[in-house]
Amino acid sequence: MNIDKTNFATADPSPIDLSGLNPAQHLAVTTTEGPVLVIAGAGSGKTRTLIYRVAHLLDKGVAPESILLLTFTRKASQEMVWRAGELLGENCSRVMGGTFHGVANMLLRQYGSHMGWGKGFTIIDRADAEGIINLLKSSLEMGKGDKRFPGKRIIINIISGSINKSTPMEELIHDQYGHLADHCADILRLGRHYHTFKRDNVLMDYDDLLVNWKLLLQESPEVRSMMSHRFRYVMVDEYQDTNLIQADIIRLLASEHSNVMVVGDDSQSIYSFRGADFYNIMRFPKEFPGAKLIKLEENYRSTQPILSLTNDLIANASEKYTKSLHSNIKGEQRPIVYGARDEQAEATFILARVQQHIRDGIDPSEIAVLFRSGFHSYKLEIGLGAAGIEFEKRGGLKLTEAAHMKDVLSFLRLLVNPRDNLSWNRVLLQLDRIGPKTAQKITTTIVPTFDPFLSLKNYPASKASVDIIAGLADLFRELRVTERTPAALYELVLNYYTPLFERLYSDDYPKREKDLEHFKGVIAGYDDLQKFIDDTTLDPPAPTADKTPDGKRMVLSTIHSSKGLEFDAVFVMGLAEGRFPHANTVGFGPQWEEERRLLYVAATRARKHLYLTYPRQMMTPDRQFKRVGMSPYLVELKDMLYERVEGSSTSSLSRPSRFAESNSPRPVGIPAGRRSRPAGLKRADLSLGTRVKHPFFGEGTVKKMPGGPAIEVEFEQYGTKALHLDYAKLELV
Repeated sequence: MNIDKTNFATADPSPIDLSGLNPAQHLAVTTTEGPVLVIAGAGSGKTRTLIYRVAHLLDKGVAPESILLLTFTRKASQEMVWRAGELLGENCSRVMGGTFHGVANMLLRQYGSHMGWGKGFTIIDRADAEGIINLLKSSLEMGKGDKRFPGKRIIINIISGSINKSTPMEELIHDQYGHLADHCADILRLGRHYHTFKRDNVLMDYDDLLVNWKLLLQESPEVRSMMSHRFRYVMVDEYQDTNLIQADIIRLLASEHSNVMVVGDDSQSIYSFRGADFYNIMRFPKEFPGAKLIKLEENYRSTQPILSLTNDLIANASEKYTKSLHSNIKGEQRPIVYGARDEQAEATFILARVQQHIRDGIDPSEIAVLFRSGFHSYKLEIGLGAAGIEFEKRGGLKLTEAAHMKDVLSFLRLLVNPRDNLSWNRVLLQLDRIGPKTAQKITTTIVPTFDPFLSLKNYPASKASVDIIAGLADLFRELRVTERTPAALYELVLNYYTPLFERLYSDDYPKREKDLEHFKGVIAGYDDLQKFIDDTTLDPPAPTADKTPDGKRMVLSTIHSSKGLEFDAVFVMGLAEGRFPHANTVGFGPQWEEERRLLYVAATRARKHLYLTYPRQMMTPDRQFKRVGMSPYLVELKDMLYERVEGSSTSSLSRPSRFAESNSPRPVGIPAGRRSRPAGLKRADLSLGTRVKHPFFGEGTVKKMPGGPAIEVEFEQYGTKALHLDYAKLELV
């Protein structure tokens, strides 16, 4: 589909100064009617485009209440709406902006009565969900003495994965958790009880918010019509990261007008493990016939040499919207590819270059090292520590996911939902002399009653716990006796909780105490307790420990956590075969392509300096060393697009033997500038049942030969793997 430029010349004139927009951005901003798909390449100014479009709509006289802006963080939507107001010189706070989950929460509380849902439901986070699974496993006596029975995290992964991928649980278990097939019936039973528990205790998890929003739109034509009329202009950011449920919600919301603009980049779709569906963005023109396709290809972040390499990297993707990023930031430094002797030498090289960039005046906070998995950076972390270079490793718990914060919040959650079984259980377990059985007995007694707080006061407690239960009942009486701000309620809870806190966390409570103090500032900004509870669950604040006062620490991050960020210098480490893509990546299908996009995301974070590094020797899971080459994705790159650096630690190791040297004759059929692929077993050498040997997986038997260079081999220790003959380095046994 080509870019439609017919509207550009005739677009409505706007008093807002649009002269700073490039032609593609201008077209996206001023094309306000009908469906629009904006393919926004990395660093191409998509946020700026969305901001100007909001401002342009308001300037045309569109009511702010008619605009819905869906983003993947609340902060992003708030910033966009604020900046749109800056352009207009007025407050745009009446524009509805937020995450899918945040907007779903608000709309379900407004319209849920049409489906028999009340406003008083409590939203639970991942840790709460896992806690419920543990309670259910215990009450159903599942997994006792069975070490192979899946833990709470795996079970929630299965339940949530089934919803987000729109796949039946049983099918998901057999496809992705084959080792749990024997427990399938019990897992399905747990899933049913989990659903019932949430319904009985008026709880919704993150998935329920989306499922119930979609259900409300599907099952109630009246609500669907009201919402579609209310939101006449819908905009969605990061559309490549939506799942099937979210795509259905957008389609239903636009049922009466089709004024939908989705913005995203198919080349940056990297969240399939969360249920994101790459094909949502590919299917959009079919879901919305007549959709205009606009490509933002001018990059405002990176130098041209970096973009030339990333363009070449993604050009090999099997399915994509073809685009070529270009930049006026010329630059002379080509990206650097470095093959180290081993992982220690790789860390040493990165450390030396980091030190050099700091000496050259680059702020440490403008330097990032990215990797596929957190453990890949351990050796580098040791080196940075020894060199006295401070770093921040991205990830970890959010503030409200910490145990002590969940303790405090459980009191406040009960004030907005007295039937929250999970919060009652957590509150009671904090008390001295109250164990799991007693807590469960009290909870099952008081929760079903008309007033659980009154029932707690009248509960026939034992002599050992009667005063403790009475003290808790008195706290809730005081919390409910008069209208108080959330901050005042928090102070009362904190006074009661402090002695419990010091007993429960005696080892490190002074450190945790900082979080409790920090939270006072968070809650002080709210005048509605329900909104505070919802926001801290859907968008948890960061712990105080994550803040960097001087802003001078360099960043170590997984690639997934780096999305949306940019740095002057970026190192992408661990780009070795068997690690990137992961050794378990199946064939050349969707997983292989997502791993390619993951590397693309990493490389496009760089503004001025990009390093792609890999070790030539790695340790296998059985603690054996093996020789490896560079990632197949690097093999495909044109030699002219990067500079190959050899240091003293790798001087004896030139290009891996399985790759042709750059000055070797180029085989017939290999495009100029491309590396030749390694010589190995050909399809003609194999047949079903042939015994082969792989350098990592060991010996196996050819089970399938579906066509082309892909085959499936069943290995004795690792099961069935799909392999590509050009890269697998198979040998006949």
